[in-house]
This record gives sequence, structure tokens and C-alpha cells, in this order.
Amino acid sequence: MSAPVRVKICGITCIEDALDAVDAGADALGFIFAPSPRRIEPIDAAEIIRELPPFLTTVGLFVDEAPEPVLRECPLDVIQFHGAESPERVAACPVRSIKAFRVRCSEDLAQIRAYRAASAWLLDAYVPGVAGGTGHRFPWALANEVQGWGGRLIVAGGLTPENVAECIGQTRPYGVDVSTGVERSPGRKDPVKLRDFVQAARSAGALTCPASE
Repeated sequence: MSAPVRVKICGITCIEDALDAVDAGADALGFIFAPSPRRIEPIDAAEIIRELPPFLTTVGLFVDEAPEPVLRECPLDVIQFHGAESPERVAACPVRSIKAFRVRCSEDLAQIRAYRAASAWLLDAYVPGVAGGTGHRFPWALANEVQGWGGRLIVAGGLTPENVAECIGQTRPYGVDVSTGVERSPGRKDPVKLRDFVQAARSAGALTCPASE
């Protein structure tokens, strides 16, 4: 029996959006600690996390900055490295980790094999001059080249309630990650889009068999 596709809602900035995402059925919430319109202070993220129910994963996104100072203030379950962090840096993370890769062609995938210490690999679009999440799609066919490499695969970038089912059908990921595609304004989520996104991902996931469980 295949495992369901996991859903992460990233760019959480307030308790209202966090609880709306939980009610929609999200498996994980992401907090951005890198420069971004959705950046949140560790103390504010910690306050939100205290209000969350159990069995929900909290993820902190960092771009070329050490997560340890934030971890001392904020009880994150997973660190998402979204910069140029080395394999050694990822391996030294004191909690579970996700390593993100900005990809545009097959040649960009070669580096992934060095990051086997990460709990999952995340593929996002390459946009020149943009660090962190891009809100753009990458060529989904690239995800199929990574399947079978032994890592859990998360797909991000340009996902919406309207296209997430197509993405899952093409890539068969462990999980999907969305931020701007479920917003009503920068940094604020739309409850209807959250619900529609999770439902579309769940329905599509039931028809596919993720390669990594």
C-alpha cells in the first residue's frame, strides 16, 4: 500500500494562517528565517508553534545561515537548507533536514547525490538572483531523473490548487511544498486555496505510488 503524498504549507506568518493550514489537512508548516516578505522572527514562530496540535511537523527555512541560534529559541522539527550549504554542513545539522536544489536542466541534478545525509531532497525552480523559494515552476520531468537515487523527493515552485494534481501525477513525489500558490496577499494564506490544494494533492496522491516512502 502506498503512502499518501505529504503536504507542506510554507511561509506561515501568523497563528490564523497556521490553524487554517492545519484544518485544511497540512502535514507540515514552514517558517522562513531568510530575507523574504514572509520572514518571521524566531520568537514569533515559537509562539505559533506552541499553539499547534501534536503530530504536525514544523520546518524552518534558512539560506546560508546557521540554524542553531534559531533552534535555541524555536522548537523546529526539521531544517530546510535553501542556499549553497555544503554536504558537510547539512550532515552536521542537529535535527532532521531537507536540502533544496534550484534546477533548470539535468546538469543541475548531479550535486544532489552528495547530500544523502538529508532526510529529503527538494526541487525548486532556478531564478537568477533569487534565493529561497521562487514561486516558479521547474521542468517537472527532471524529478523523474532523481527517482531511484534513494532519497525522498519533495517538489516545490509554482504549485497551485489547479496544477498540483498534474505535478504529482508526473513526478510521484514524497511530498509537495507550496507558499505563494495558496496566498490571498504576500505573507497571508487563503483558507479556500489551502483546502483546495490539500484536497487536490490527496486525491492525486491516492492514484499514484510515491517512489520513496
